[in-house]
Amino acid sequence: MHRALIVVDIQNDFCEGGSLAVTGGADVAAAITDLIGEATPGYRHIVATRDRHIDPGDHFSDRPDYRHSWPAHCVAGTEGVGFHPNFAPAVASGAIDAVFDKGAYAAAYSGFEGVDEHGVPLAQWLRAREVTEVDVVGIATDHCVRATALDARREGFAAHVLLDLTAGVSAGTTERALEELRAAGVELSGKPVV
Repeated sequence: MHRALIVVDIQNDFCEGGSLAVTGGADVAAAITDLIGEATPGYRHIVATRDRHIDPGDHFSDRPDYRHSWPAHCVAGTEGVGFHPNFAPAVASGAIDAVFDKGAYAAAYSGFEGVDEHGVPLAQWLRAREVTEVDVVGIATDHCVRATALDARREGFAAHVLLDLTAGVSAGTTERALEELRAAGVELSGKPVV
C-alpha cells in the first residue's frame, strides 16, 4: 500500500534545444527536481523512464507525421538521450530508485513498456514493492505521460497526473489526452503546461 512517483522522459531531446523539443520542458524538469527535493518522504519510491532508441524502425522518419513517426530523438549514445541538466540534481541525489528504458527497437510511449537495468518491467517492479498508487509527471503530456498513466490504470494502479509538472506538445492533443485520461479514471490536478 505505497505510493510512487513516475517521472516520464525528462531528457535533453524533449527539452528546449533538443531534436524533439517541447516548450516548457526545461522549466518542468526544474519543477520536478524541486518536488522531489521537497516531497521525497511522500513517496515510497521514485522512478524515471527514458526513451533510449537504438533502431526503432518507422518510429523515426525524415518526413515525420508527428503522430506515429518522429524526427530522430533520444538515440542511445548521444547527448539527446541524457536526462536534462535541470533534472540532474534529482538523479545525482540518489532519489531515483530505478530508471526504465524503452523503445530500443520499436516505438514505445508508455513507461510500462520499459525495463530496468536488470530487465524487470515497471509494473512488476512496482508490485514487488507493494506500490498501489502512482503519481505521473514529465514530458509529453499528450504522448508518453498519457500512455504511462493509461497503462498504470490498466495494470491496476491508482493513477494521478500532476499537470503542473507536465509539458504538452500542443493544446489540441493535450486536451484530447486529458479527456481520455479522465475517462480511464486517472485523477488530474493542476493546469497543463502547453
